[in-house]
Amino acid sequence: MFSKHPKGLIPAALSNMGERFGYYIMNAVLVLFLCSKFGLENETSTLIYSFFYAGIYLLSLVGGLIADRTQNYKGTIMTGLVIMAMGYIVLSIPILATSDNTSWLLTLTCAALFLIAFGNGLFKGNLQAIVGQMYDNFEAEAAKKGEAELAEAKSRRDSGFQIFYVFINIGGLIAPFVAPLLRSWWLKAHALTYNATLPNLCHEYLNKGADMAAEKLQNLNELMAQVGGNTADLATACGDYLKVFNEGIHYSFIASVVAMLISLAIFIITKKQFPTPGKKEAAAKVEYTEAEKVQMATEIKQRLYALFAVLGVVIFFWFAFHQNGTSLSLFARDFVNTSVIPPEIWQAINPFFVIVLTPIIMVIFASLARRGKAISTPKKIAIGMFITGLAYLFLSCYSFIMGYPSANDFLAQPVAAQEAVKAGPWVLIVLYFFLTVAELFISPLGLAFVSKVAPKHLQGLCQGLWLGATAVGNLMLWVGPLMYNGMPLWQCWGVFLVVCVFSMSVMLGMVKWLERVTK
Repeated sequence: MFSKHPKGLIPAALSNMGERFGYYIMNAVLVLFLCSKFGLENETSTLIYSFFYAGIYLLSLVGGLIADRTQNYKGTIMTGLVIMAMGYIVLSIPILATSDNTSWLLTLTCAALFLIAFGNGLFKGNLQAIVGQMYDNFEAEAAKKGEAELAEAKSRRDSGFQIFYVFINIGGLIAPFVAPLLRSWWLKAHALTYNATLPNLCHEYLNKGADMAAEKLQNLNELMAQVGGNTADLATACGDYLKVFNEGIHYSFIASVVAMLISLAIFIITKKQFPTPGKKEAAAKVEYTEAEKVQMATEIKQRLYALFAVLGVVIFFWFAFHQNGTSLSLFARDFVNTSVIPPEIWQAINPFFVIVLTPIIMVIFASLARRGKAISTPKKIAIGMFITGLAYLFLSCYSFIMGYPSANDFLAQPVAAQEAVKAGPWVLIVLYFFLTVAELFISPLGLAFVSKVAPKHLQGLCQGLWLGATAVGNLMLWVGPLMYNGMPLWQCWGVFLVVCVFSMSVMLGMVKWLERVTK
C-alpha cells in the first residue's frame, strides 16, 4: 500500500498522528470541561469552543503566510509544536474555580486555548503543504519516464492523502479514552463515581442554593447519593465533587504535552526526507513571453476561483460535521445512556470508522478508476454532502419518533423520566457511521483538491485557505447548541439536513466547471 507513494509520507503522517492525539483529547472534553469546571451554560461553553476551533483554522492561514514568506516550512512546523505544548502545560495545572478567581482563571484558560490554536495554525496547514509538494515531486519524476507513469503517479495523490488521514485518526481513536479513564480513576481514588449530568446540577446548587427548582434539587439529591457524595451537606459535597471531577480532566492534558513532544521528535529525526514547497520555483529562473504570462495569470485565476467555489461549499459541511464537539456531544451527555460509557468516548467512533472504512473506500475508488468510471473530486465532495444529510435525516427522524423536546425542557424532567427515554448507544454508532463516510468523501480529498489547484508558490497559503473555510464553518458552531436547547430536537437536526441538501445542490451545479479547471 505504501510502496508506490513518496517515502516521506509515513514520517509526515506519524508526526501528525502524535499532534492529533493531543488535540483530540482537547476536542473530546472541551465543551463538557468548560461546563463542569466553570459552570458555564451550554451556549457559552460552545461559543468559546467555536472561537477556539475557528481560531485553529484561521491561524492556519497566518501559518501558511509565514511559511510562504520565510520559505522555512519545517521551522514553522516545529515552532508550532512547541507553542502547542506550552498551551497544554497551562491547561494541565489543576486550579479549583471559585467565585473569587473565575474571571482570571477563565481568561487564563482562554489564553492557553489561543496558544494551542496558534501553534496548530503554524503546524497543520504547512505539514499538509509539504505532503502536497511530495506528490508534486513524485509526479515530476514520473513524467520523466513517460505518460503512463505520470498518469499512475497522479492517481496516487488522493489515496496518499487518505493514508495521511488514517494516521491522523489513529491518534484520534485513542485520545478520547484518556480523559474519561483518568477522571474515573481520580474519582474512584476519592470514593466517588462518575455521572455526566451531576456537575451542572452542582454548579446550579452552589449558585442558587435554596432557590434551586424543586425538581432539580430532587435530582441532585438522587444523583449525589448514587455517586457516593454526602447528601447531608450538599454545598460541601458539590464543591468536593467538582474539584475531584475536574482534576482528573486537567491531568489528561499532560498526555497532550507528551504527544506534542513525540511529534516534535519524529519530525526532527525525519525532516531531511521532506521537501520545501516553493523552493525549486524560487531557484529557477525562466523567461516567459508576455502571451505566456497572460496565459499563466489566467490559469492561476481559474484555479483560485475553483478553490474559492469549493471552499464556499465545504464551510457548510464543517458547520454540520463539527457539531460532534458541540451539540452532538451535548446530545450524548443528555439524551444517551452514559452509565457505562462516558459521553467523551463516543468521539472515538468517528476515528474508528475512518480507520476501518478508508481502505474499503480506497478499494472502491481504485476499482472504479480501473474500469474507466473514476469519480472526480468535485463529485465526491457533492456525494459527501448528501451522506452528511442522511446522518441528520436519521437523527431527526429518531428524535421525532421518541418525542424529544428541547434539551432545556428535557433536563427539567425527573431523573426517572429522563432515563426511561434515553437512547441506546446504537444511535450514536449509526450517526457517526454516516458522518464518517461523508468525511472520507470530503476532508482528505479536499486536501488533495487544494494541492492540485494551488499555484506552486502559494501552497502554504492555499492549504491555509482550506483550513480558513473550515474556520468559518466553526464560527457558526454555536448555532447548533442554541437550537438544541431551544427547540424540539427533530427540528434542530432538520436545520442541518436542509443546509446539507442545499450545499449538495450548489456543488452539483458546479461539477462540470470544476472538472474542467482541475484537468
